[in-house]
Amino acid sequence: MSGAIVDYSLISACITAILDLGDSSSYPVLFNLLCAGFPEVIAFEAAGAMDLIPGNYAQFLADVIRINPPEEKLAAFKAGNSSNHLSIYERGYLAELALEQSFSLMDGEENTVLSAMRYAAISALVPLRWTRASVLAIRHYYLVYADYQQGDAAKEQLVEAIACLGAVGDSDAALVLALQLGLINISTEKTGIYDNAITLAIIKALGMIGHKDVYEHLLQVSYLSYPDSIHSAAREAIEHLKW
Repeated sequence: MSGAIVDYSLISACITAILDLGDSSSYPVLFNLLCAGFPEVIAFEAAGAMDLIPGNYAQFLADVIRINPPEEKLAAFKAGNSSNHLSIYERGYLAELALEQSFSLMDGEENTVLSAMRYAAISALVPLRWTRASVLAIRHYYLVYADYQQGDAAKEQLVEAIACLGAVGDSDAALVLALQLGLINISTEKTGIYDNAITLAIIKALGMIGHKDVYEHLLQVSYLSYPDSIHSAAREAIEHLKW
């Protein structure tokens, strides 16, 4: 009810009682509290209780990400990503699913919540090195690159998209990055104009993937007027190629 006074101490006590009962059937109740717009401390307690209650927590979150509205999808992904008890496999699966869902529901003008979930999923996938998400990461990269060209995405977001390709990418991701490096090399040779952060990110990502077919693009870097930091990164990337 509008204007009603909420007793947050009572809600907190209820969360503690639910946690003591330890029944996974309470996941939906706790998740509703997480999404109800209560103060952050209540949401934190609700998420912490779900994380501690024995049960298939990852499956519950996956079902929410797959079925529920965008705001709840994002809340479920964030809960899983901040979990201290889910395995690396479970967190990787949830991040992949969140990224997949952020694309599957895009129609016309992108939903801002789904966009936030897409970027959050990419951030989660980088340290996990979840290679199963390579195709999705490539799609994300193309979207961010187009947005960056139009001034709708920050450079840091593009650099993170490149880092994600390096962390989860396969030969297809290597080809995408190698073609971009080739274009940068051509521009540098003709005009001397390049972006240091983006170029360095691409070279490092290619080294992480280690696909040998990018050798010529990396070698070309050494012949151009890049700074020592980029020359050094290219040499290191070449050393990581798998022959």
